[in-house]
Amino acid sequence: MTTAVVLLSGGLDSATCLAMARDQGYRCHTIAFDYGQRTRAELKAAERLSVELGAQSHRVIELGLGTIGGSALTDHSIDVPEDGGEGIPVTYVPARNTVFLSLALGLAEVVDASALFIGVNAVDYSGYPDCRPAFIDAFQTLANLATKAGVEGHPMRIATPLMHLSKAQIIAQGVALGVDYALTVSCYQADSEGRACGRCDSCRLRRQGFDQAGVTDPTVYQG
Repeated sequence: MTTAVVLLSGGLDSATCLAMARDQGYRCHTIAFDYGQRTRAELKAAERLSVELGAQSHRVIELGLGTIGGSALTDHSIDVPEDGGEGIPVTYVPARNTVFLSLALGLAEVVDASALFIGVNAVDYSGYPDCRPAFIDAFQTLANLATKAGVEGHPMRIATPLMHLSKAQIIAQGVALGVDYALTVSCYQADSEGRACGRCDSCRLRRQGFDQAGVTDPTVYQG
């Protein structure tokens, strides 16, 4: 059995990604990031999901991205948008996936993993530049130039099984693999109990996905 590291945020997409990696026969180690995000509930969700979906280990890496700011998810003086809009939204966290993948790559070398799974998506997403196929291809090239494993002939694969799926297709895949979406937290401003606001971009995409998949939405909303 081969080993993979799975980036697990606690949200719908990353939970599905973990289930898919496991279904493909990987022994999975999960990694989450405490980067100063608004909601702590997603970190608790990631821990629950790691256990529920049979990961070998789960790590939480502390990062101080809040000291950089520049995002509504790390700077409380910037409001989380609730009405859509054009261009890259202020919920984009500068360089987040570059940082996350770099640290996950380090763990992958330690646990002798041959793949990194990340639940990025270029269909039903918010337009973040570090969720595009071109970014993933570039990072995979970097990974195999920058690591001992890569230069010794053991290339690392950056797996993005959700990249070209709609949110409804992602949910259908997860349901088929037994993911309990009631354990996930997707909201950008969930409260301490994990209850969603129902208004942010992430909530909108999530609700739309369940509707289109014909699956009952288990999300608990505030109020």
